[in-house]
Parts: sequence; C-alpha cells; structure tokens
Amino acid sequence: MSTLFEKIIARDIPAEILYEDEVCIAIKDIEPQAPVHFLVIPKKVIARLGEAEKSDQSSLGHLLITVAQVARELGLEEGYRTVINHGVHGGETVPHLHVHVLGGRQMMWPPG
Repeated sequence: MSTLFEKIIARDIPAEILYEDEVCIAIKDIEPQAPVHFLVIPKKVIARLGEAEKSDQSSLGHLLITVAQVARELGLEEGYRTVINHGVHGGETVPHLHVHVLGGRQMMWPPG
C-alpha cells in the first residue's frame, strides 16, 4: 500500500509543489501551522528517521540542502524551524520520512 506522499509523488493526489528533483519533492503543507509551512520528502520511502540506513546518508543530506534552498526562495531569511517527527509520541502521522519547515513568524520554545 502506498503512503500519502508516494501518491503525491506519483501525481495520484494533487499538491502544491514548490520544488522537485530526482531525490526529493517539496510541497506546501495542507494544514499549515505557520505562515510558511512546507514539507521536504524523499522520493525513496524511508518510513522514519530511525529506520534510515547508511546508504541513505546522501539523500538525507540532500533533504537538508533542499530545505535551505526552498526556505531562501520563500524569503525566510529571518529564520525557520525544521521538524522531523518519529513515531506516535513524536507526532508522526505518515510513515514516510519528511521534514517540516515552518517560518514567517517567531517560533516559541519549547515547541510543545
């Protein structure tokens, strides 16, 4: 069974795509928690960060470089927060690793 993000990558479900290359896709979050909220998702399914393998190292680095690139393009020079949820207690709702990027306002600490 395909994850929600696999369906978006396959264009079976629509999404507002901000960036795409052979490794990942960046989309606007459909339930934004900040004025700017997007996701960077690897095209290869990695269920969660704790299940990434040594062979995923390059892809994971690519995700973070993509976060910075898209954040710049969206004008987040004042800063942004990145979040990767892991497991039920971490708030994971889709078993396909993705990086949340939130910005456009002052972030609070602790995050919740």
